[in-house]
Amino acid sequence: MAGSVQDWVKSSVLPNGLAVITLDRPKALNAMNSDMTALYKKYLDEWENDSKVQVVLVESSSPRAFSAGGDVKTMMSQPRHSALALACQVFENEYKLICAIARYKKPYISLMNGVTMGFGIGLSGHGRFRVITEKTVLAMPENGIGLFPDVGFAHIAARGPGNGSLGAYMAMTGARISNPADALYVGLGTHYVPTDKLSSLQEALRSHSLSDNAWEAVEEVLSHHQETPDTDPPLKTLLPAITACFGAHPSVADTIKALKEKELSDDSSVAEWAKGALAGISKGAPFSLSVTKHHYAAVAAAANSPENELSEIEGVMKTEYRLGVRTSTRPDFVEGVRAVLVDKDQKPNWLPPTVEDVAPADVEVLFEVFENPRDELNIPFPIV
Repeated sequence: MAGSVQDWVKSSVLPNGLAVITLDRPKALNAMNSDMTALYKKYLDEWENDSKVQVVLVESSSPRAFSAGGDVKTMMSQPRHSALALACQVFENEYKLICAIARYKKPYISLMNGVTMGFGIGLSGHGRFRVITEKTVLAMPENGIGLFPDVGFAHIAARGPGNGSLGAYMAMTGARISNPADALYVGLGTHYVPTDKLSSLQEALRSHSLSDNAWEAVEEVLSHHQETPDTDPPLKTLLPAITACFGAHPSVADTIKALKEKELSDDSSVAEWAKGALAGISKGAPFSLSVTKHHYAAVAAAANSPENELSEIEGVMKTEYRLGVRTSTRPDFVEGVRAVLVDKDQKPNWLPPTVEDVAPADVEVLFEVFENPRDELNIPFPIV
């Protein structure tokens, strides 16, 4: 694909102090490779210490997608012997950027119009201002290619409805959220702005005075453009069923069993939801689903325990670095990318083939700290 990293991640600083990152790789739905991620972080680091910059805005050049995620095809194109080194580089760049966004000292705004999945949620979901539209489509589909839903989504989920169960449902099923009310309810959006107001919002941010109090200025501009969705969030009604299936069971097999029971519910909406959730889980690699279940439960349990490093984004990203490196070098990842993105036959041969065949000890070993401390992700916790 023609183009360079500077073509795909563009930057500008306007006279009013608005710094803009424009993702411009439309044919790939703004999929992020490691070089794009590194350049993106370079801009943020420079702007955080630049007195001329008051606010950061991240947008896409295309209405189709904010970002569809990480460029996994590029990872797969590398020789097998260099897969581990590449995985380390990719995840280090991604996760350090996510921590920088989560701790950013200046207003950070994401215009999440169109497809926003995987790493696209990593770029937006940890920022302070998250603008969604009626065309926003949110999802974490990584289990379907033999990885696991990463980018710190477990950290976001743990603070969401159902004590993390709603986020765990999204992570394990790859469910797509396209209703603006649901996007706000899940916590991935902070403001709903219809697409017919999006250009007006962008122009207002480019022309509004930001020098006095940037935080108040951003709030003012967003409140002027935001609207209330036309419907209540459907997921709110389903939350009891979601929590019963995804928040109360220790294993993937138990979750599947609970969903099959819900599929027989007299409540047609619950039965239909359970049917869809089962279909989503069936597309995931059994080993990846088990890793996801373990990880999301641990992060949710730590959410209100400051002494647990998983209560902070840095601790979550350190754990996900181990998981990312280890899952991306398993056969399931190669097979998942082949089946879903290359041959597109949608018929992956997972190893092991069923959730019953997954050995708990094999899952637990992925969470162990690397033997060499230098191999760990070096992200310091902030001093409180």
